[in-house]
Amino acid sequence: MSIKSFTLGAAAGAAAVWFLDPHSGARRRSVAADKAGKYAREAQEEATRKAEYAAGVAKGAVKEATSGNGDTGEQLNDPALAHKVESEIFRAADAPKGDVVVNVESGVVYLRGEVDDARLAERLEEEAGKVDGVRGVESLLHPAGEPAPTKE
Repeated sequence: MSIKSFTLGAAAGAAAVWFLDPHSGARRRSVAADKAGKYAREAQEEATRKAEYAAGVAKGAVKEATSGNGDTGEQLNDPALAHKVESEIFRAADAPKGDVVVNVESGVVYLRGEVDDARLAERLEEEAGKVDGVRGVESLLHPAGEPAPTKE
């Protein structure tokens, strides 16, 4: 008989006596079962947490890969985009703030109103087109004294 098998048999006998004791064995078995359940629940929660983290990382990678050229610019709604365009094109001191109205429909900017000359109208149209989020610019601006163009 080897020392290993003797030690293994002694440990199994001691565990059997410990758990099958007529006075305290039932309590010891219950405590052992409760602790085993606790460790199993903790392991399950940890596995769930890691799986949810991995799913979030994968979802983020998919979103980044499908966003096109990596441009993660903000997508503004039409009123917010109109305010952004107004703040950009009316920044200059000589800008006709009270004479030009800015509307946005589905990302397309419509400039309406009277300006001093055609060069100013072209400049405002060009500046509006440079704003992030603008899909197009429709200029309905006209010099003073000329009739206003109509929306096509």
